[in-house]
Amino acid sequence: MRMHVALIPVLLLPALPAVSVPLRVVSPDGQVVLTFDLKEIDGAAGCPVYRIDYTGKPVVVDSRLGLEIEGAPLVDGLSVVRQTPGMRDETWKPVYGERAAVRDHCNTLAVDLKEAKVPGRVLRVDIRVYDAGAAFCYAIPKQPGLDRVVIARERTEFRLPADCPAWAVYSAQGKYERTPISKIKPGCERPLVLEAADDRFVALGEARLVDYARMKFAPLPGAPHALVSHLDGQVESDLPLVTPWRFVMAAGTPGRLLEHNDLLLNLNDPCAIQDTAWIRPGKVIREVTLTTAGGKACVDFAVKRGLQFVEYDAGWYGHEYDDAADATTVTVDPKRSKGPLDLPEVIRYAKEKGIGVILYVNRRALEKQLDRILPLYRQWGVAGVKFGFVNVGPQRWTAWLHDAVRKAAEHRLMVDIHDEYRPTGYSRTYPNLMTQEGIGGDETSPSNEQTLTLLFTRYLAGAADNTICYYDKRVDANASHAYQLAKAVCLYSPWQFLYWYDRPASAQDEPELEFYDRCPTVWDDTRVLHGRIGAYAAIARRRGAEWYIGVMNSGEARTLDLPLAFLEMGKRYAAHVYSDDPSAATRTKVKVERFAVSAETTLKAAVTEKGGQAIRIAPAGAGETYPPYK
Repeated sequence: MRMHVALIPVLLLPALPAVSVPLRVVSPDGQVVLTFDLKEIDGAAGCPVYRIDYTGKPVVVDSRLGLEIEGAPLVDGLSVVRQTPGMRDETWKPVYGERAAVRDHCNTLAVDLKEAKVPGRVLRVDIRVYDAGAAFCYAIPKQPGLDRVVIARERTEFRLPADCPAWAVYSAQGKYERTPISKIKPGCERPLVLEAADDRFVALGEARLVDYARMKFAPLPGAPHALVSHLDGQVESDLPLVTPWRFVMAAGTPGRLLEHNDLLLNLNDPCAIQDTAWIRPGKVIREVTLTTAGGKACVDFAVKRGLQFVEYDAGWYGHEYDDAADATTVTVDPKRSKGPLDLPEVIRYAKEKGIGVILYVNRRALEKQLDRILPLYRQWGVAGVKFGFVNVGPQRWTAWLHDAVRKAAEHRLMVDIHDEYRPTGYSRTYPNLMTQEGIGGDETSPSNEQTLTLLFTRYLAGAADNTICYYDKRVDANASHAYQLAKAVCLYSPWQFLYWYDRPASAQDEPELEFYDRCPTVWDDTRVLHGRIGAYAAIARRRGAEWYIGVMNSGEARTLDLPLAFLEMGKRYAAHVYSDDPSAATRTKVKVERFAVSAETTLKAAVTEKGGQAIRIAPAGAGETYPPYK
């Protein structure tokens, strides 16, 4: 089994003198402080603990660290024999993302620990402290008498100063509930967002999970308002071994947490793909008739509406839950369609029109046929593969899944992972991993409150495939159409699936669809203008010279001020505003207005209790005149 390794030398530390503790690591802006210490706990000396303060106030109080290895825990009897402080400051450019450049700026500390109970056994704790929060991981070097380990359990604690509320969920696609920390049950998902105070929000999570058991959270027995890491099974590894990062983000608002979600990318390895020119973000329509005619109709629709991909969903190679279904053949499931489906002809037609084809494959076929279907799909001219119902959690399946992403990259295939998988930043290393589900998207008919909770919790981990609907009747039940337009801005996904339940014939030419036509899926800049978990959001994103704003609302009607100070001073812009209007003469009841605006303008977004607003702001062209916004 391939494990994530780092260049850790064989450590010969017994001769080194002990280092005094505590040790402090401070963020570049001085607002976040992680303190590492060794303390006596329950009669045991040399227990490693950490605490984190944000703006001078505790967000995590003294919490234990440690690993249980083969029945001999590395949790006490330790001494610090070396500390290696450092600093990272570099700016890197992602292949795509929510911003054109990411700054990796933090202060670091590597703490080498020696154990007394097992002479010579060594553990290292690597610490990074960013302005956005702190992160740490364990490293076990190869050392005399120890070249392989079995980790039965992690003992990473997260003790909170008080019994603050959190937004908890117990499956990746489950329903979030606001609950006090003391009421959280085992198996709580990550990231976990907490409201420590009105002006202090905290997120706990995991980054760089590649070939290790997934971590969730469980209550810490005997401790009030405290959590402990819970792994999905044991971990076996040759040494050296570096574990995934555990992080604690802190900010004054939920929006600031979301603006800093590139912390997870910084905790992952740089891009491993040398030539990334074939990796292409874009908008996608799902083809469900499983016919040649249906595929070509979707291709024509994609060309007309500015989409980049057509995805053939379950059933094109047989019943997806049938272990005998063969994903190397085009064998339509008769329960889903009578066909006919000439998939090579659809792929040829799509390529002629500049549209890529994505194929869904259930995990049953993936697990049996991965090494056959990837080169075959490359030969067919397929753009990417959507993995369905993948196994997640235990080390075996974590390693298998990320290995599958790497193998797809070898064949220049992009990937979308559906169902329970949640990202931890691996798209930085392998950006052919375009998006993933791990979310209760529009397929599940979430309330606006749920979607606006997901936005400030799940989206801290990265892109999510929300499967946006537009004409489907569930839209009218849950939200407005302007709210649906806004999702294309607020809910980040490099592959943005639109018109999920709609067919080309039913998607009429409502004027507001021009917003979807023009809206990008990846961005050069991202700003959260307003945000309250479960209640409302206003997010502005830039691509090139154009800005897009999405406003989503829940619970009660409100008006949000949208200052346009992010625009270039002295430059003329045109704002194209798409808002809900019951008097509009279309079935979707969306009004389209255009105004002249500038950096000094403040728009006012008036939204109903289940409404929203979408806005495109572009430099005004020569001869383009609109009334000034008032």
